[in-house]
Amino acid sequence: MIKRTVYSLLEEAVAAHGDSAALHQPVTAKEGRGYRTYSWTEYRTIVREIACGLRTLGVRNGDMVAVGSETRAEFYLLDVGIMANGSTSAALYVNSQAADQVSALRRCGAKLIFVEDGKIYKALQGAGAADLDARWVVMTGLIDGVMTLEEVRARGRAAMADDAEYFERIRLAVMPGQRAILYLTSGATGEPKFVEVSHASLVANVDFGKKVIEMGPKDRALAFLPSAHIAQRLGIELLPLAMGIPVYFSESLARLPHEFKIVKPTFFLAPPRVWERVYASVRTEILKRGGAAKKLFYVAIGMSAAAVKLRQAGKPVPVWMKAPLALFNKLVFSKIRERFGGELTFAVSGAAPLAKELALFYEAIGMPLHEGFGLTEGGILTLNLPGRQRIGSIGPALPGVKLKLADDGELLVSGPTVAMGYFNDEKATADVFRDGWLYTGDIAEIAKDGYVSITGRKKEIIVSSNGKKIYPTRVEELFKTETLISQMVLAGDRQPYVSALFTINAAAAETLDGLHGKALDEMAASPVVQSAVRKAVKAANAQLASYEQIKKFRVLPVEFSIEGGELTPTMKVRRSKVLEKYAANVAEMYAATDDLL
Repeated sequence: MIKRTVYSLLEEAVAAHGDSAALHQPVTAKEGRGYRTYSWTEYRTIVREIACGLRTLGVRNGDMVAVGSETRAEFYLLDVGIMANGSTSAALYVNSQAADQVSALRRCGAKLIFVEDGKIYKALQGAGAADLDARWVVMTGLIDGVMTLEEVRARGRAAMADDAEYFERIRLAVMPGQRAILYLTSGATGEPKFVEVSHASLVANVDFGKKVIEMGPKDRALAFLPSAHIAQRLGIELLPLAMGIPVYFSESLARLPHEFKIVKPTFFLAPPRVWERVYASVRTEILKRGGAAKKLFYVAIGMSAAAVKLRQAGKPVPVWMKAPLALFNKLVFSKIRERFGGELTFAVSGAAPLAKELALFYEAIGMPLHEGFGLTEGGILTLNLPGRQRIGSIGPALPGVKLKLADDGELLVSGPTVAMGYFNDEKATADVFRDGWLYTGDIAEIAKDGYVSITGRKKEIIVSSNGKKIYPTRVEELFKTETLISQMVLAGDRQPYVSALFTINAAAAETLDGLHGKALDEMAASPVVQSAVRKAVKAANAQLASYEQIKKFRVLPVEFSIEGGELTPTMKVRRSKVLEKYAANVAEMYAATDDLL
């Protein structure tokens, strides 16, 4: 039996697709913007050069190599090159605090550190990286006294020219069971940990995906998520590698809307936050237009959503609906889909729970979101497959993945995609990886046909002073389609009632009376915003049990951000950090009970 590693996936891609396009990196020249395209054959050549170049620098099988870079073609080439050398690739979240990145570098003990450019290098050096016992390499541009990626490749080419078997000896020494990637968890529910994942786990996860997803060289993926995150690494790096899907890289978040129109992706993976923002921008634009446009939009969405609900229930859509739905598709829905290029057939939502109403909206406009579920310690585990989506569910397990529920409802996972454990943390490993099962920390339900629904996180459950359990995810989901509300965090642990902290969407707030052009803090404190949020809270409370209802709230004069520490690099809210940072606001809501809703 052939022992396959991550590099084996690249060899298979070259055999199948050869000189066809693999990677498209944005470049800027005198003539304007364009793409530097790498073929699959060129991809393999560069990976070999990098692997051999690393070996000439003394980086051995099993050594740790860190990469501080945005998601770009050079990251893919370097990532696979590091793994082809038998080394471990440890990617940094470069949009996190520089001090946190230096802490990660110190903890993982990287022997060699790649940085994308001088800006990242300078930030890390200024945050204490200068005293690390590691060699530095810059991927793009030049830094005085620092080796370049091109120089690493040149060393690799020279080594292979001197010894034709140089790379082959390196390749043959890499075993499927050895560590390939060191992931840093997002820290959404606690302090970040390092997770060790083997070549075998990565290959198995990709193979499982290939069994249920039908894509190939004619498709186009658009990458923008941080490569340090498992969803991006597996879903938009390794899966396309295994399936021959060309990947286009986003130049920046600011250019993403334009890139959708240029690339016209057929495959796009994003966290719910992105889908929420698009929905909010559409709603805001419609509100600004008002009149006939507003009425047309709501009638169209209402009828299409009703048709979706009928199909989800296994009932036929009445004949009389078909003609108006076709008209609405032409006049309304196609215009919204054009924001994504108009050819997006496999839109995936992952990395956080997707609100049911949001899923219903995208299904209604003819661009269904395929919600999946995974975690750093387990890989990508479930997925709603095309034509078989179930709103409110994360889908059934991928082939080869075993799921079951513990007595308290916690979701347990077993199978070849599960990680090796936590790096240098035997206690944490023993706590989470037990008796052949990974304890995910998620509370779930599994339907008879295998579809899974996540109820909440064990660590995030709020237990009120009278012992009632409140799942924040269930409550927060009710606000995901409220255009004015940007983010929220519930409080109330060991308290007599639930309270909430909100941030607002500035663009939506500006559409309210008298707020155009106002600063965010002014808008947050304005009576019109307070009244609108109060109305939204009351509407949500009507759908909740009395003990789940929000009795007090505060609108914060800021937006949560990665820089501020409230969001993870993948835009998930770090609840504990928010509650710690705004502890005074929370305390105020429990100081008196005279203004309860």
